[in-house]
Amino acid sequence: MDRQTIKRFFDKVLIDENTGCWNWVGAKTSGGYGNFRMNNKNFVAHRVMYELLVGDIPEGLQLDHLCRNRGCVNPDHLEPVTQRENLLRGDTIPSKHKLKTHCPKGHEYNDENTYVSKKGIRYCKECRRQRSRNYYNVVKKKN
Repeated sequence: MDRQTIKRFFDKVLIDENTGCWNWVGAKTSGGYGNFRMNNKNFVAHRVMYELLVGDIPEGLQLDHLCRNRGCVNPDHLEPVTQRENLLRGDTIPSKHKLKTHCPKGHEYNDENTYVSKKGIRYCKECRRQRSRNYYNVVKKKN
C-alpha cells in the first residue's frame, strides 16, 4: 500500500480515548464493519489495519472484536480465532444456545445427559431415549 493510500486510510480513523477503540468513520457495511476501497476493490477495514500493523491473519482464522465494536479497527482489540469461537463469543444464536443449561423439555445438560455431535451440537440423551421409545411403541402397534 502506498503512502497516499495509507494516509487516506488513517484519515478515516477516530480514536475514542474512553474505550481505546479506533472507530472507523468512513463507509461501513450493512453489518457495521468498516469498508475501505483501494485498487477498485472493497476491503474490510479492521482486516486491513490488522495486516498493516500486526501481520497476516492466520489461514482459516477470522478476527474477533474483543471490544464488541464492529466499527473498531484497533489491532489490540482484535484477536484471530476460528469461526466457531467467534460465533460463540458474540451475540449470536449459537452463543445463546451455549448458555442454556437445560433442554427445551427441562432436562439438564450435564456430562451424563448430554451427547455432543461431531459438529458440536448438544443433544439431550433423555429426550432421545423418549423419542426412541415413542417410535418403538408406534411401530410395534402398527405390526
